Amino acid sequence: MSGTERLNTALAGRYRIEKQLGQGGMATVYLAEDLKHDRKVAVKVLKPELAAVLGAERFVVEIKTTAALQHPHILPLFDSGTADGFLYYVMPYIEGETLRGRLSRETQLGIDEAVGITTQVADALDYAHRHGVIHRDIKPENILLHDGRPMVADFGIALAVSAAAGGRMTETGLSLGTPHYMSPEQATAEKEITGRSDIYSLASVMYEMLAGQPPHLGGSAQQIIMKIIAEPAQEVTKLRKSVPPHIAAALSKALEKVPADRFESAKAFASALTNPAFRVDGQTGSNAVAAAGAVSKRTLAAVVAASIVVTAAATWSLSAPAAAPATLVRQRVDLFTTAGRVDSWRQIGMTHDGLFVAFVGGSGADQRIWLKTPERVVAQPMAGTDGGAAPTFSPNGEWIAFVSGGKVRKVRLNGGDVTPIADGATDIYSATAWLDDGTVLFADRQFGLSAVNQDGGRVRVLVPRDSLPNTIVDITAVPGGRTALFSTCASNCAQAQLWAVNLTSGARGRLVDGGMRSWSVDGGLVVYADRGTSRLFAASYDEAGLSLRGTPTLVLDDVRIANGGEGFYATVAAGGTLLYLPLAEVSATQAVWVTRDGKVTPVDSAWSFLGDNGATISPDGQRLAISILTGTGYDIWIKELVSGGTPTRLTFDGRSVDPQWTADGNSIVFISAAKSDDMGPTVNLGPTVRRRRVDGSDSAETIFRGKRDIAAVTVLRDTTTLLLRLGPPPTRDIYLARRRGGATGDSLAPLLASDKAEEVSMTISPDERWMAYQSNESSRFEVSVVPFPNVRGGPWQVSLAGGRSPRWARSGRELFFIDLDGGLVSVPVSYGASPTFGKRQVLFSTAGLRLAGRSGNPVATQFDVTPDDRRFLFVRAMVAPNTQPFSSAILVQNWLTDVRQRLKGSR
Repeated sequence: MSGTERLNTALAGRYRIEKQLGQGGMATVYLAEDLKHDRKVAVKVLKPELAAVLGAERFVVEIKTTAALQHPHILPLFDSGTADGFLYYVMPYIEGETLRGRLSRETQLGIDEAVGITTQVADALDYAHRHGVIHRDIKPENILLHDGRPMVADFGIALAVSAAAGGRMTETGLSLGTPHYMSPEQATAEKEITGRSDIYSLASVMYEMLAGQPPHLGGSAQQIIMKIIAEPAQEVTKLRKSVPPHIAAALSKALEKVPADRFESAKAFASALTNPAFRVDGQTGSNAVAAAGAVSKRTLAAVVAASIVVTAAATWSLSAPAAAPATLVRQRVDLFTTAGRVDSWRQIGMTHDGLFVAFVGGSGADQRIWLKTPERVVAQPMAGTDGGAAPTFSPNGEWIAFVSGGKVRKVRLNGGDVTPIADGATDIYSATAWLDDGTVLFADRQFGLSAVNQDGGRVRVLVPRDSLPNTIVDITAVPGGRTALFSTCASNCAQAQLWAVNLTSGARGRLVDGGMRSWSVDGGLVVYADRGTSRLFAASYDEAGLSLRGTPTLVLDDVRIANGGEGFYATVAAGGTLLYLPLAEVSATQAVWVTRDGKVTPVDSAWSFLGDNGATISPDGQRLAISILTGTGYDIWIKELVSGGTPTRLTFDGRSVDPQWTADGNSIVFISAAKSDDMGPTVNLGPTVRRRRVDGSDSAETIFRGKRDIAAVTVLRDTTTLLLRLGPPPTRDIYLARRRGGATGDSLAPLLASDKAEEVSMTISPDERWMAYQSNESSRFEVSVVPFPNVRGGPWQVSLAGGRSPRWARSGRELFFIDLDGGLVSVPVSYGASPTFGKRQVLFSTAGLRLAGRSGNPVATQFDVTPDDRRFLFVRAMVAPNTQPFSSAILVQNWLTDVRQRLKGSR
């Protein structure tokens, strides 16, 4: 059941949800029918991760204060409550637009109109302040324009959330303010916030209505907050000379850094705006003078801490490149807003001129292709692209080809019907490219390279999978259509390679090891992403020789990555425009506990680390084994959970992942990736499985060596039997390995190994009689159970509408998995000749956890369970102080100017 269906069921008899209107930092907004009063209403449902922190009873108590507010410029609160775990509140549905929408369209407003909106909002604030309610989140998005009359929405909601959370908002990862409109006392996380904070925010909104921008701008939330604290706001008359002196003076006073220096009330601010004689005696521009010197080290520390949970909200549009300037042009762009149903962007494509951007947004049932055009402030989802992946533009920029449901499809940029042009595409590692001659290349179901005409027809296999060392994960068109580039990699992409292929002869050349993504740009250059790093390299491309000329040169070292580089947030247009998401200053992850009711707490609040390639809890629950990124690669570390302290390092080779405890808790079994020179240059071995005692008293011994890549391992009680999840070819499979020793040697046999489906994320029941796993045999991943080791009985499907990452409870009486909406589901299990599954219950949502590393890998086991089955272990990303939000990116026009200079300098 989807989230919307659950909500409709929970609210049955009171409200009927019709559609989703948007999504903000704290809530999702739905248009609904009030069945009792026969009227349209807006139902706002708090995000699950926020609701988990608040608790229903406390929130409902706190929000009652808001319900008492009755004012013509305050959007009233009709109802609030809890239903089936949802915390919601109901407000009138107002047809019109927000002030943000108006400013996005017109940038600046007339002076009289700006004054009118501000004074009416100030009147609403004055009324609320006199009733003891402070808004705390005044911004253009919360001011609705209805028949020319402003109405303030979400009045007091931020206060109710803050009070109900008991000061624990940092646990939610959400913000109670927008940086551009925050008062200095909000930015420094002051405990006592007065009505003068709302006056500052309202003045910031008015400043934008007049000047076309907020008082303070910056490339990150941290920069904006630092400016709010320490820098003066530029006089509004310097940006708009026609602003009358009394209005400029009123804004200057309302934007004072010290609350006591502002107007004593919102009413006084409104009066000053309408009084032509108002002046600030000798204090023009003083709002930053004293503050700049008054920012203490303690305050700065508070700024950094506060900015961790803040998301910048500035929205700029893509603009056309200037006519061949000699210098680079950099700007920040927003691909989507927090109101869109997009968690992040990936698989990005651009037209040759860099004006149009397509990307995959959302996940599960919400995944689709989004399109950013020059005339749009943010991207919009493309109709008919549900489940779409791997978007690529046609050479003329009028079409987009993409993959969904095992088919290659195309759609016009200006909308229209979606047309399928080929069957047999893979939905696992989707990849496409559109050549100049009208050929569309794609990764086929066997993970080879196939081609089809842009209008459909016969599909041709250009590079069969069995002729490649690994799976195709990326394809790039080269201008002219004679050759193409493609990248291959093994499971977890530990062995990525970049290749070139002659599309006529089929001849191939390996360009470089470690190339995960590539782009062909004007002038015969190839840019590629280095696997597992934030770096882009460039080199000249020799098309005739299917090779690169010279040593590749580093051209960028600031791109954010995820899942070891499988998620790479950058794209390069053929004409030389670069779009990328920069690295955070601190890119760290954190192990957290999540209780059955969804409460999140760090395993150790003082402990963070880079990366994550597997984390498991010891059988006694006393220790944690985790593979984290060090200077040389991934290694296994042991963390004491009870006594705490600094983790100790168990392996030192930089290639140790997926730690698993033996049943006695004395040793760790893990995967070790083989180096190419381990067994000589002619031997191509995949990873090995090794074991080492936790106390480090022995040397790690190899207990299994395979010929296919091993992506996951499970060790059984006897330690001689292993379950291995192997990577392609041709699909991911589950195998049973037995260590026999002596002359007979080890054995390896397929357990679940279908060429037509993926079988991953295996987990064995505590009594070792049953195995749960996930498979996409039905076209989407579902969780099923089979007997073990004789898997021919069954399977019994456990998930009903999509599922992944199964994990048995330590008691064996439950099976857990994650559904397509990110909910962690508990299913009771009883046993007889076959297992019987009880009522499925969603315990909590993982959608807001910001899962990182293996915890964010949809084909890996993403969590572990404590021995008492009461807590779950996840690894999440920590938001760094200067992290660009995922909605933002850096656009660099004429980037080739810099690339060519770097290439020239390296010769």
